[in-house]
Amino acid sequence: MRILKKLAIGLVVVAVVLAVAAWWIVRGDPADYTVDEVSGTDPIIAEPDPQWIPTVGVAQPIGWGEDGAPEAAEGLVVNRFAEGLEHPRVIYTMPNGDVLVAESNAPERVVAGGNAITNWIAGLLFSRAGAAVPSPNKLVLLRDADGDGVAEERHTLRSDLSSPSGIAWHDGQLYVANHDAVLRFTYEEGATALTGEPEKLMDLPAGGNHWMRNLVLNEDGTRLYVAVGSASNIAEGGLELEEGRAAIHELNLETGASRIFAQGMRNPNGLAWNPWSGELWTTVNERDQLGSDLVPDYLTNVPIGSHYGWPWVYWNEEIDERVEEPMPPFFTQYTRTPEYALGPHVAALGLTFTREGSRLGPSFSQGAIVARHGSWNRKPPSGYDVVFIRFDERGNPQGKPVQVLKSFLAGDGKTHGRPTWVAWDRTGALLVSDDTANIIWRVSAPGAEPAPAPQRYRTSRMPPQIELRGDPSRAFEQN
Repeated sequence: MRILKKLAIGLVVVAVVLAVAAWWIVRGDPADYTVDEVSGTDPIIAEPDPQWIPTVGVAQPIGWGEDGAPEAAEGLVVNRFAEGLEHPRVIYTMPNGDVLVAESNAPERVVAGGNAITNWIAGLLFSRAGAAVPSPNKLVLLRDADGDGVAEERHTLRSDLSSPSGIAWHDGQLYVANHDAVLRFTYEEGATALTGEPEKLMDLPAGGNHWMRNLVLNEDGTRLYVAVGSASNIAEGGLELEEGRAAIHELNLETGASRIFAQGMRNPNGLAWNPWSGELWTTVNERDQLGSDLVPDYLTNVPIGSHYGWPWVYWNEEIDERVEEPMPPFFTQYTRTPEYALGPHVAALGLTFTREGSRLGPSFSQGAIVARHGSWNRKPPSGYDVVFIRFDERGNPQGKPVQVLKSFLAGDGKTHGRPTWVAWDRTGALLVSDDTANIIWRVSAPGAEPAPAPQRYRTSRMPPQIELRGDPSRAFEQN
């Protein structure tokens, strides 16, 4: 009996130890700072807390029911522009007001750099977050012909795509980014079918952790910019898997030549032209497993040739000691600091700037709007909302993010939906795709005057430097 009693006590002790260990693992690393404190033009950059076992806090989507809707900022109202869709991601408004929607999800792929354990964990997380459903692979047209704020027509333009995301149109040509290629279709405005074989303009690195490939055209339609995310968190599968990734490509549509326009961005997503400066801007998802307070996702300009540090560096000069690949010499001397932090792990995706005719009222009349899809690697969760970032007349972001649509979270580890992309409809209202609730929301300000056209800020050129200053040999000194 004594042996049995000792065995029972031993089993109880083991069970308690295992329970405490499990609690510690599930507890993760709660944040020390608020999302606002790690946002803006001068965010707090916390001390790194590398995690072999990541902090996990995945909100399970439960939908909105028949009449539910996200809460909007004061003065704004929300209605369902379209519902019953299949995982709507990117939305794009044509000049005539038709709204094109990429119904899409991840392709079959190896994630997290090829590590079997992390792949398995990632699969469980994707499933809980509503991101494991098969990709519909569709391009859908929604039409609100009577202007009442609800799309009464729906047409499937194409259903044979491959995890499509980016959409752009110019002068009868429709550009669609599959996860592995950029395609061009002949497409006239108003058509309710997309027939004919597409022309493949360029191959793209396929799949990976970050499979969305987003597009924007320059003003005259001669250059196409393509955002391609990394295959891993910090190149843990090797740099050979990252060739052509974590970058924005520029495709010359007249010659067919392409080049890396900017790089070192773990997962660039939204692409838009800053109307005050004329610069290309993007949203970027930064790295995971450095704690709940690191690293802030960001919104930034993208000058040609710029490098934002991934995988070795974040926020200009913070070195990620976990990266095993050797860092290039003098690297921190030419990495750029992002312009604006959007908060850690918020999963910033869709981006648009206010424009002539947008109608969200004076509180949201000059700036950028970003959809924050929501965290999985932070406690408490971050994102799950749509925010406005005010810009000054020179095209620089100011202050802290302001919620346009408040948190989609429902509490108790659940969320009603996940905001994904943003675009303006033809009336000047804001459209927001919700890829787990399968709804496109429409946000408007009743009675608001249309915003005026943004004024391009221009300055005179800097005078040329006509004499050598300093010691040029110091550029070759190692820090």
